[in-house]
Amino acid sequence: MMLETLIRKRIRAVADVNILEITPKLEELKMSLGRVVQGKDEALDLVIIAVLANGSVLMEDVPGVGKTTLAKALAKSLDAALSRVQFTPDLLPADILGGSIYNPAEGTLKFQPGPIFCNILLADEINRASPRTQSALLEAMSEGQATVEGQQRQLSAPFLVLATQNPVEFHGTYPLPEAQLDRFLLQLDLGYPDAETEVDILYSQAQHHPIEGIEPVMSGDEVLRLQKTVRKVVVERSISEYLVEITNRTRRDDRLKLGVSPRGSLMMFRAAQAAALLNGRTYVLPDDVKQVAAHVLAHRLILTPKAKYSGISKRTIIDEIVSSVKVPT
Repeated sequence: MMLETLIRKRIRAVADVNILEITPKLEELKMSLGRVVQGKDEALDLVIIAVLANGSVLMEDVPGVGKTTLAKALAKSLDAALSRVQFTPDLLPADILGGSIYNPAEGTLKFQPGPIFCNILLADEINRASPRTQSALLEAMSEGQATVEGQQRQLSAPFLVLATQNPVEFHGTYPLPEAQLDRFLLQLDLGYPDAETEVDILYSQAQHHPIEGIEPVMSGDEVLRLQKTVRKVVVERSISEYLVEITNRTRRDDRLKLGVSPRGSLMMFRAAQAAALLNGRTYVLPDDVKQVAAHVLAHRLILTPKAKYSGISKRTIIDEIVSSVKVPT
């Protein structure tokens, strides 16, 4: 409680943030998504955290569990422009970024924007495309812009990528390189619903799809204001030291060939701020760090061959590391 008391003394930095207005808005957004994607509260929280933190999401799961539906529901709830690209081996960077088209009547070239010029880009089965095509997203995910034919073009704001990859078809495709994985704020798995929820899904779609009834709960400008608010959320230095100690231990773990980069530390910092705001606070607690740690860090790790064939998962390693680091008090 001493830490929380100390933090409360420093909330003057966010005195202009009205948490009583923000919390109901975020709850309304979660309820809107929950009417379409049922029984996945944790996954919905993580997607909202990604929106607040202005980060992209990698969803690795089997087909048919609602990944595309979640992206559509998010776009409608935020009144955002959605583009969907099915990644295939023959997909080219120009198919994503766009390019100039010749107009024979006028004898001029006119730029035709590609699907990346949107608010939410659904990159379906991203690991089926070649590394060259995958790399077309790197600049967009990091800097919110795309360089086409030597000219930098700003993307719409807010902008995030929701990418899916199918673990069943992972072999024989092009695995995402470490540099690309490091650009995703977090990774989540929707997983199968429980039996009772699956029955509810059957009845909810008996006559019409619930996504048809979704109305926008906030605008793009409101999302941008919330993203600015997240950066005002107070993070005590002891919390930052706690966070960095977790990432440092991934670099020293014998089971890991590659640990978390400084970019990973920064992204966990931002995700923890977003989690705090979602949880109705203007200051970060260790619980916020714990909430996002496995989802922000696991996909950035590379196991050693020995650890890989022993059957241990990356998230298990992160959970062990987090539980071994002393929580600031």
